[in-house]
Amino acid sequence: MKIVFLDAKTLGDDIDYSQFEQFGTVVRYPFTAPEEVPERAADADVLVLNKVLVNESTIAGARNLKLVCVTATGTNNLDKDYLEQRKIQWRNVAGYSTESVAQHTFAMLFYLLEHLRYYDDYTREGRYINDRIFTHFARTFHELKGMTWGILGLGAIGRRVADIASMFGARVIYCSASGAPAQDGYCQTDFDTLLRESDILSIHAPLSSHTEGIMNADAFRKMKPEAILLNLGRGPIIREADLAEALNTGEIQAAGLDVLDKEPMADDSPLLGVKDPDRLLITPHIAWAAVESRQRLMKIIAGQIEDFLHNS
Repeated sequence: MKIVFLDAKTLGDDIDYSQFEQFGTVVRYPFTAPEEVPERAADADVLVLNKVLVNESTIAGARNLKLVCVTATGTNNLDKDYLEQRKIQWRNVAGYSTESVAQHTFAMLFYLLEHLRYYDDYTREGRYINDRIFTHFARTFHELKGMTWGILGLGAIGRRVADIASMFGARVIYCSASGAPAQDGYCQTDFDTLLRESDILSIHAPLSSHTEGIMNADAFRKMKPEAILLNLGRGPIIREADLAEALNTGEIQAAGLDVLDKEPMADDSPLLGVKDPDRLLITPHIAWAAVESRQRLMKIIAGQIEDFLHNS
């Protein structure tokens, strides 16, 4: 059997591939452009990929192909109808990054809530040296206890964030944009209430017709001016030009984004026009990528291949 990883760089350079060698030959490519897929997939039995497009134009000549494994939850890069026509099976992964994303959510929150960028700059620039007093109150912050933490999208990650926020003493509310039934043990509310009452609003929802562009100018106008917005779902859920305007005019206090409308970031992104750097934190889609999370992902993929072999 030949297993081909088409965009191994998306998994990092510190991943152990030896667990796949038990199945046969393992070939890794750092990146694969669409026009390179036909040649690289030609004699593959299994393709492992993240963002590479899989459709008739890319794998028509892959006559040995039996299984496609996506190293992510989303599978919009797969032409599932074509795969079914070819009787090629596919697998994706879910649940591997819950702890990593929840952790990153709070890392972003505290960075913004406690103005850590400002205070780090204050000491690095030497302004703390021989200051008049031992502390510095230029940027005040509040305890998370007693705040209202709103969540858009209460899947596994949303529930984990809700549970941790509750441990800090926050009141947690959530909204399901798709109108899913209320979940036991969590306080469901409508979208307008979520916007109006949240001191912190974190997004953990998938991109869908219900969520695309839902965080727009109208939504920001309904939020508290001291509210902090965190997006760890999908970039297009937020209208970035509207967010930049809301940050520049003080409609909301700050935003932390791990996902963007275009990834990698576009050079004409409206977010580059946010004037106050303390109001905006952007990380390059890394919330999922703790070492343990990526190791867990690879074990899941190896298990999927093993199960496929045993059942085929």
